[in-house]
Amino acid sequence: MLFEWLATSIDPARAHMITAEISWHARLMIVAWSFCIPLGIISARFFKIMPRQDWPNELDNRTWWLSHLILQYLGGAFTLVALWIIWDFAKISEASSWHTWLGWIVVILCLAQFLAGWFRGTKGGPSEVSRTGTIRGDHYDMTPRRNLFEYFHKSAGYICLLTSFITTAIGLWSVNAPRWMWIALAIWWLFIIVIFVVLQRAGKTYDTYQALWGDDPELPGNRKKPIGIGISRVNKQ
Repeated sequence: MLFEWLATSIDPARAHMITAEISWHARLMIVAWSFCIPLGIISARFFKIMPRQDWPNELDNRTWWLSHLILQYLGGAFTLVALWIIWDFAKISEASSWHTWLGWIVVILCLAQFLAGWFRGTKGGPSEVSRTGTIRGDHYDMTPRRNLFEYFHKSAGYICLLTSFITTAIGLWSVNAPRWMWIALAIWWLFIIVIFVVLQRAGKTYDTYQALWGDDPELPGNRKKPIGIGISRVNKQ
């Protein structure tokens, strides 16, 4: 009885009819925007300083950066494949028109994020001197170019994630997805939200600049306000 209830469409008054193209489009988009992208955001927001890292004696732990990069690129790749699969497919209902428009907003913001990352400027800092011959860099000096990148990257990232969440819900409704899909995704997103709140309250949102170069108040970036809502700045001097 429970299995039958879970397998029943969310709206019993409508048929649950879905083609292979739509099915694979949905699967790939859910993997991208319910798993890869939010996990990549959590990695970048809360794990710039790892739990066992001897900060500030040990700086620039790149675990968060690599995991963020891999997860976001995977999400982007899944998105492109899902878009290619559905490219020529006709609309299936009036509700899907909203799904289409919001989906394009997600895709455009996603591409803009990658472009912003590729043109974010130079890193700089002591570790770059041997390679570049100078300590100067857009990130180390927190130049206007770097400031613009951080404001855009962080704000657009969360807007993109929220829009993808709404787009997913509309997509599930338009194909009249079974109850178990709604429940599974609701449980997963509740888990993500709980993890986010717990780590936020624990003060794990370390400033990227300090994670890379320490808490010396004389450093260029430490003389400026950290960018982003709820970002923590530590002073162990």
